[in-house]
Amino acid sequence: MADQSLTNQDICLATLRDNDRDRYLACLLSPQEKRGDLAALYAFNAELARIRDLVHEPLPGEVRMQYWRDLLEGNAHASTQANPIASALLTAVDDHRLPKQTLVNMVDARVFDLYDDPMETRVSLEGYAGETASALVQLASLVLAPTEAAASAEAAGHAGVAQAIAGLLLLMPLHRHRGQVYIPLEILSATGLDRETFLAGKDGARISAAIEAFAGLGRDHLAKARSVAIAPSVFPAFLPAALAEPVLVSAQKAGAGLFESQLQRSQLRRQTRMLLAMMRKKI
Repeated sequence: MADQSLTNQDICLATLRDNDRDRYLACLLSPQEKRGDLAALYAFNAELARIRDLVHEPLPGEVRMQYWRDLLEGNAHASTQANPIASALLTAVDDHRLPKQTLVNMVDARVFDLYDDPMETRVSLEGYAGETASALVQLASLVLAPTEAAASAEAAGHAGVAQAIAGLLLLMPLHRHRGQVYIPLEILSATGLDRETFLAGKDGARISAAIEAFAGLGRDHLAKARSVAIAPSVFPAFLPAALAEPVLVSAQKAGAGLFESQLQRSQLRRQTRMLLAMMRKKI
């Protein structure tokens, strides 16, 4: 029997513990009075991210996306109390005056994940990352310290792109199995590849060059994020981005071997890196 004493925010934290351990730790490293609302944001993100894993066709995924879109636009089909993540999200939005349109844009961007269309250009990729990972960093910053959040918006933008690219590199074997390609076609074209030859995986040299360029784009954005001052009060929002560099560096070394290798470091090493980042206030 479920523990009736659990709050919606407790349930969000438990969801993160099971589905996004890195952001779960980021919550624990944040001020206690902010953890619940951060957990609601991160749990919402986790729900969107796993929709592709839960459906076999795009249409059921679109229906799930529409649920969140309707919720944020005030057109919920039923009481939000039945969904603790939805309820906690709306509470966080109201308490911190979070821009609902940014959350709706996050939902809309995630529709791309439901299909196997290729990412066309670097600008398209940066837009996708900006409306997902970067937006999440900025929203978390607004929860932590709304006054200081605006000053960290540029850093949030770049950090989010770096984090998104690292995440896509970690998931590349799965995406390839599904027929998804997140490396922009213009990068593939520059290395003599197209979507089909990349997915075939037979031209190791060109695939390695494409992966190296993709990871290099992530490292460029990470360097730009590091060049901008981040207020200590909003730094916990950037903690997940502190895990990007090892992935980006390892991907450049692995090249085409990425299809068969595991870039993800152990949970202990990731936790240690986040703790050190928190102490040094550097991603």
